[in-house]
Amino acid sequence: MKMSRKLCIAAVVAGMGGVAMAQEQVIRIGHIGPVSGPQANFGKDNENGVRMAIDELNAKGMEIAGKKVKFQLVAEDDVADPKQGTAASQKLCDDKVAGAVAFLNSGVAIPSSKVFQDCGIPMITGAATNPDLTKPGWNTTYRVIANDNALGAALAKYAAETLKLKTVAIIDDRTAYGQGLANVFKKDAEKLGVKVVASEFTNDKATDFMAILTSIKAKKPDGIFYGGMYGQAGPMLRQMAQLGLNDAKYFGGDGLCVPELAKVAAGAKPLDNVICADGGASLAKMPGGTEWKKRYDAKYPGQFQVYSPYFYDATMMLADAMKRANSWDPKVYIPFLQKADYSGVTSKIAFEKNGEMKNPSYTLSVFKNGQKTALD
Repeated sequence: MKMSRKLCIAAVVAGMGGVAMAQEQVIRIGHIGPVSGPQANFGKDNENGVRMAIDELNAKGMEIAGKKVKFQLVAEDDVADPKQGTAASQKLCDDKVAGAVAFLNSGVAIPSSKVFQDCGIPMITGAATNPDLTKPGWNTTYRVIANDNALGAALAKYAAETLKLKTVAIIDDRTAYGQGLANVFKKDAEKLGVKVVASEFTNDKATDFMAILTSIKAKKPDGIFYGGMYGQAGPMLRQMAQLGLNDAKYFGGDGLCVPELAKVAAGAKPLDNVICADGGASLAKMPGGTEWKKRYDAKYPGQFQVYSPYFYDATMMLADAMKRANSWDPKVYIPFLQKADYSGVTSKIAFEKNGEMKNPSYTLSVFKNGQKTALD
């Protein structure tokens, strides 16, 4: 059958479009985090940061090795569970993602980092803070936020030198994150002359802390440190109020240093005594924080927690390393990632040999009238 001239031209145009589409290289970037369960606020915020970076990269357009590239998010839910996290990591390896920006929880990140090392895919976290994550020194593991050594030490110093506390009690949730942070705080507090009068533990699913708090109350500490997340810290603050523990200072790391803490504390008076530490600068002091937050709020209204700008920067860093290496092959671009000198939204980012960030900063915050407020 003969084809009309119009149909012929249409076929040629369609064929050219097919060639153009075929020349576009899809580069997959993975994210793993708890986007369901009690820590979903964090997980969704982190994923939003990755998604926002990918959308902006695709809007700008990028060429690598002479090909137009399109970044694509491959997202997995770990429910804050190490087994699900390692399974999700293996899935991303099997899907041949070019890199991953992942993990809220250190207890998930640490075993999962071995999976990424075995498959040779770089993984950057903007939230998992246990120092053990980078101890192996693998060239596939990176962190763009201060680790617990910095946060625990900063809180201990503030307790001892600024608040002049003499005694503290310590509680942790037995996770790699919570226990690790509590151990750093304890060690540094004792070095500074603060006496630890109680060391207690709970778990990251608990809601009843009355027995622990009753035991602690009898020892009359000047402060209480909790190594864990806001989901447990909120009920703990309410129960402290019930027991009349309204004067003790309450310390914690980035896991509870979020606006959501005020909601779950539900107006409990001890919220006024919270001093918490975040890795990194406050949004207002980040190089691009204020403008970035406006874009984030327009795209994801009411969803911001704390880590999304770090996940955004980490995603941009992967793309930057690929661009400089002129390749999306991890074996080729990992050396360029190791030598990164990236001016991000959060800060200037470069890595030590073990994948830790050089010169990380931190911020101490309190809650004034229920609002998280950075200390000067």
